[in-house]
Amino acid sequence: MAADAGRPLRADAQRNRDKILAAAVRVFTEQGLEAHFERIAKEAGVGTGTLYRNFPTKEALIEAAYRNEVARLCDSVPTLLASLPPYEALRAWTRRFIDYATAKMGMADAMRAVLAAGTDPYTDSRRMIQDALTSLMDACAAAGAIRTDISSTDMFAALAGIALTSAGPDRRDQAERLLDLNLDGLRLARPRE
Repeated sequence: MAADAGRPLRADAQRNRDKILAAAVRVFTEQGLEAHFERIAKEAGVGTGTLYRNFPTKEALIEAAYRNEVARLCDSVPTLLASLPPYEALRAWTRRFIDYATAKMGMADAMRAVLAAGTDPYTDSRRMIQDALTSLMDACAAAGAIRTDISSTDMFAALAGIALTSAGPDRRDQAERLLDLNLDGLRLARPRE
């Protein structure tokens, strides 16, 4: 892969790679290890040769797709904070976290295959997510929008619990309610008028 050789990808190659990774998450979430490269390539709108040039093995594709999902989640923080008030940015990010968790759970069998092949796709992901959440909570605290006696570690544990019990397309409404309940408990009480 060109990116692994230290050279940045051309814009069209990067677009193809991004489309492959997005398609891989969808297909592995739906089909697990039964997913075929041909279906992923078709969903991405690229040829199988393009897919194999970027990801020579299923494990390489699974790992890259997972790492890409983590990066997308974490990289969304600056944009959210620039476009929304801090509390609303945190709220929007928690919804993205559930999307990420749903994809991760859907890819569980595929992720186990990567681990069995001797690669740990989870390296740094927890720290990256924790850092993203800390940035959001620090911005909220600075704006006086949330309590300061709840740490980002506590919030991460709560989000992980919600994801564990409610992540999945069929439980999205429940996840939304639990997120709101959690965020309402974090928010500073407004004085009564």
